[in-house]
Amino acid sequence: MKTAVVILNWNGEKLFRQFFPTLNRYTINTDIYIIDNNSNDNSIKYVESNFPRFNIILLDKNYGFAEGYNRGLSQINADLYCLLNSDVEVTKNWIKPVVDVFINNKNISIAQPIILDLNKKNFFEYAGAAGGYIDSLGYPYCRGRIFDHIEKNIGQYNNNEKIFWASGACFFIRKDVWDKLGGFDNDFFAHFEEIDLCWRAFNQNYKAISVGNSKIFHLGGGTLPNSSLKWFLNFRNSLILLIKNLPTNKLLKVLFIRLIMDIISSIQFIFKGNFSTFKSIIRANISFYSRFKYYYRKRYFFNTNNKYWSIKSIVWNYYVKNQKTFKDNS
Repeated sequence: MKTAVVILNWNGEKLFRQFFPTLNRYTINTDIYIIDNNSNDNSIKYVESNFPRFNIILLDKNYGFAEGYNRGLSQINADLYCLLNSDVEVTKNWIKPVVDVFINNKNISIAQPIILDLNKKNFFEYAGAAGGYIDSLGYPYCRGRIFDHIEKNIGQYNNNEKIFWASGACFFIRKDVWDKLGGFDNDFFAHFEEIDLCWRAFNQNYKAISVGNSKIFHLGGGTLPNSSLKWFLNFRNSLILLIKNLPTNKLLKVLFIRLIMDIISSIQFIFKGNFSTFKSIIRANISFYSRFKYYYRKRYFFNTNNKYWSIKSIVWNYYVKNQKTFKDNS
């Protein structure tokens, strides 16, 4: 199976210097591509000088995560894509177990490895952990991470397990499925675009899996540090995710509940003195509801599936019932 490891870049020279030597050493007999979002640093010169086997695709401006990948992947010929963040440290046997899953299981379309924290290597990493799910209100959580509670890795998720969404930090997908689904939605720019893609895949009966014997270490926040923009994208994109993919009979009820919960969240940030995040949440909701008709027209009215969730409210379980781990909620 011809596999392409593809990394989207914008001014990532510092990350390249830290992570590419290991990537090059442990990714053998596999094509590696760098899609460059019109960087203005020396990252591409660094790659050309030090890793000549890496293929480079140059874009004419910064298209963000979603559209950047869409434009770059359209120029890559492979059976299987691995979308890999530039702030990831791969391990010696990271790619073969995942590729083998795709070779041996034709019904698997999307996958991720176990994602651990580069700075606390015995713990899972926030962005994906051991595979993602959502509750009935569309709040994401993972095996190994629920909200800010991160579990220690003691091998409890080393099995291959069906999941709802795979992390964009290391996201494997068959090219034919990527093409059929139309790739990422450019409107997301960054954040939640992989969950949207996985939800659309789920509604078309494609299956996603977490591969327990493949592990990587993720720095987290290396490609888009914590900022008001990040908060804005998180809150706005979580709403776009819902309007596009929820079953029609749940849409208005869930959006109303989420509006109330966003208001509560924004007020909490006022009491914490974090006015920047408060403003980001308000801006996100204004941005979404002002374009409600536009986003509504992006809905897939066919094959929506009511069985997208296994936990009704991860918020209730976590904050009220004090169920902090995935096992507590299973």
